[in-house]
Amino acid sequence: MNVSRQKDRRNGFAFPEPIFTRQMNGPRPKGRMERRLPIIVGIRLVQGAGANTDGEERTYTDNISPLGARVFSKRHWQPGDLVEITPVIEKPVLGEIIYCQRLPDERYSLGVKFEEGPVTWSMLQRYARS
Repeated sequence: MNVSRQKDRRNGFAFPEPIFTRQMNGPRPKGRMERRLPIIVGIRLVQGAGANTDGEERTYTDNISPLGARVFSKRHWQPGDLVEITPVIEKPVLGEIIYCQRLPDERYSLGVKFEEGPVTWSMLQRYARS
């Protein structure tokens, strides 16, 4: 069996070449392909589309892109849940929770994919040019 090897520079041991350096003929990798901007934006987070303001949470983003955002929350969400995200003075958008990660400080980090395609919020347009 001919396996290409790569030497570890610290101690000289040879390891199999990492899979990501080989030519991939299979399906494309899953995950985010766009660049996220580290923009903190105050938002209103409500479960579902057109939901009333009961149970709304005022929180903020960690980073955003035209296709999604990382948002902080005080509650646990399930992947697949729909949320309405409304930044201050912007149009609300519907997003799908992709992941919910518990943080050490009793909060959660949510990965949200915007359902209706790329958003055109003014802060994205302003910082994307920089």
